Amino acid sequence: MNFIQAVLMGIVQGLSEFLPISSSAHLVFTSNFYKVFKGIEIVQHSNEEIFFDIMLHFGTLIAVLIFFRKEIFEILKALWNGLKTKDFSDNNAKLGLYILLGTVITVAVALPMEKIAEKLVYSPAIVGILLVITGFVLFYSEYRSNKMSTKTDVDLKSSIFIALAQGLAALPGFSRSGWTIAIGLFNGLDRVTAAKYSFLLSIPIILGASMVYPFIKIDLHEALTYNWSAIVLGTIISGLVGYLCIKYFLKFVERFSLAIFGYYCVIAGVLTAVFFTIFA
Repeated sequence: MNFIQAVLMGIVQGLSEFLPISSSAHLVFTSNFYKVFKGIEIVQHSNEEIFFDIMLHFGTLIAVLIFFRKEIFEILKALWNGLKTKDFSDNNAKLGLYILLGTVITVAVALPMEKIAEKLVYSPAIVGILLVITGFVLFYSEYRSNKMSTKTDVDLKSSIFIALAQGLAALPGFSRSGWTIAIGLFNGLDRVTAAKYSFLLSIPIILGASMVYPFIKIDLHEALTYNWSAIVLGTIISGLVGYLCIKYFLKFVERFSLAIFGYYCVIAGVLTAVFFTIFA
């Protein structure tokens, strides 16, 4: 791990976590492109790289918490009031319950795929193919949405399907934001509502991974050898870039279709699949 790699991956994570283009795929591509050009074997395993990946996600988690701080406060307050009064009719209380339920569903779907997801980190060509699938999901979601009337409130049914999509997105190449927003559109949500809910739903999952993973799988003695300066730098950059990305992405989806990201996913997925099939 060095500073150039940390800066590049921090920028990539900040941009791709919230854009529907799969941050995990782009981290796989960036890391493995770097290895190819440096002559390092892609199969080389590094706990430092895995930990750095978690910290990059932690940086974007901080961005979400800061950007949506008012919404998060209102949801937590409504949940607390609901627990005291046993009345969860408030929209923010319902939203909080949907996020909690969605987190449980996500974990139930994602955990059985953990080993597959870890192996895909070293199979960038396959990740490229999964990114192509994400592109077509985005195309179809826009096509479907244009034929439906839209709503601005998340309901139980849509929250369940969105959570299932987030669980599937444990696989690199299946964009978490892309699949959750797309499923939101399938269920009649407008683009801004689907995007906001997607970002809020990511909070417990990223928080859990950031807090739990290091204590379970990282050897403390080995961690002392990590390049912590590069890790901290990359984390800060991912947070700053992520905050700006949220701000401008929400403005974008108010006016424009997600199809442009669909085209990007298809083109990027095909090119990377071809590249790594030939050169890796």
